Amino acid sequence: MAIFGGRTRPARQDAAPAAEAGGQPGLPAFLSAAQSGEVLSPRRRMGLIVRLSIPSILAQVSSILMQYIDAAMVGSLGASASAAIGLVASSSWLLGGLCTAAATGFSVQVAHMIGAGRDGEARNVLRQALVSALCMGVLLAAIGASLSFPLPVWLGGEADVIGGARSYFLIYACGLPFTQLRQTCGSMLQCSGDMRTPSLLNALMCLWDVVFNSLLIFPTRTVTVLGFSFTMWGAGMEVAGAALGTALAEVVTALCMVGAVCFRSPKLRLRLGGSWRMEKKCLTTALRVAVPIAFENSILCLAQVVTTTIVAPLGTVAVAANSLAVTAESLCYMPGFGVATAATTLVGQSLGAERRDLARDFARSSVLLGVLVMSGAALAMFLLAPAVFAMLTPVEEVRRLGTEVLRIEAFAEPLYAASIVTAGALRGAGDTLAPSLMNFCSMWGVRVPLSLLLVGPLGLHGVWLAMCIELCARGVLFLIRLGRGKWLRRSLLN
Repeated sequence: MAIFGGRTRPARQDAAPAAEAGGQPGLPAFLSAAQSGEVLSPRRRMGLIVRLSIPSILAQVSSILMQYIDAAMVGSLGASASAAIGLVASSSWLLGGLCTAAATGFSVQVAHMIGAGRDGEARNVLRQALVSALCMGVLLAAIGASLSFPLPVWLGGEADVIGGARSYFLIYACGLPFTQLRQTCGSMLQCSGDMRTPSLLNALMCLWDVVFNSLLIFPTRTVTVLGFSFTMWGAGMEVAGAALGTALAEVVTALCMVGAVCFRSPKLRLRLGGSWRMEKKCLTTALRVAVPIAFENSILCLAQVVTTTIVAPLGTVAVAANSLAVTAESLCYMPGFGVATAATTLVGQSLGAERRDLARDFARSSVLLGVLVMSGAALAMFLLAPAVFAMLTPVEEVRRLGTEVLRIEAFAEPLYAASIVTAGALRGAGDTLAPSLMNFCSMWGVRVPLSLLLVGPLGLHGVWLAMCIELCARGVLFLIRLGRGKWLRRSLLN
């Protein structure tokens, strides 16, 4: 017997012969199995998680590679240029995190509705999400633009860094409406089970970023490729060029993402006659899911802002090393976010189909996969840290310091993976308040106090040691939440 929404019903055999012969089933087959009460073996569950995770991981890695590109191109201009971006990086992540929260509030509803077979209602949620995304993006852009001038001063930036930091943050803020649209539409596609399209478009965004940055950061110059020399036009905008290049890449990708979800998605493409009227229930549910995520992202990023102010007095080299180390470390943890995205989709659709047993099993299997993947990434990061920094900056002092602090944090990656993937699973269930409170306790109860305590005797090494300890504590908290299972009793369809 299989548990189905608190009731028992006869379960089918694990898989039809044709499905087994053809390998792991895709998401449509999973939905049919979930809605019919089929039992899925551990092999099938893990296979589905892997199939959904790989495109999502590639999308996450593409996003980080874009940060690498910016860091490497700007890093070639010197430590001050890298420090300018690093100074406002946490504040940029804060605004980007609010975009993510707004997108998640609607996309999780879509996952539950598709799991329940209510595709028409899912399309109505998409319409409301698009309207809300535009409004939210414009609001965040206005807030960010208004803060761009005083922010670098508030963060304790040195005189040679403040100008570049101001221009970078202003341009970044102006691109936020398109960032919000891209994230909203990408999340919608992922929660409908289409991981491939967002992955491809994010990879293309990386390529667009390379093109735009090459033209905007550097001045007109002679370039030699395979022995052939030619003159390449350049705007010579330096740090501002990096921000503008990224913003233009966001614009192109956002428009493509809107087209993909509105006109090509099998589950979500819009049809004539649908309502664009904002519904109280949809907005209320979106707020119930999104507000804790926004709070979570805010407290995490504000803690990073505080950390930046702790690091800033250590000097330009320390700020640059900290910024580049954060960028390098993100390549390690982004696979975890890819697995978390798959967990969100599978848990959300399982609960929409009233299959709490599947939701629990998918959550646990996803956490196991995330820990394994990020443990391997941590080992690679530890061994390859010097080579990574050699690509990011020509400044030897920055390379040495960045390598040392990055290796400290590598030891926290397995438990960090547990927290990332568990958060994704809980998000798929609509359980967002408890994770936000746990993150608040770990960041402000552990990382910030320890950073203040250790920065004096250990410098930047102390800040990263505090980070390592806090990430381990966070992982333990999330595993406890996952094991208790209270999150399984939630529903977004009532």
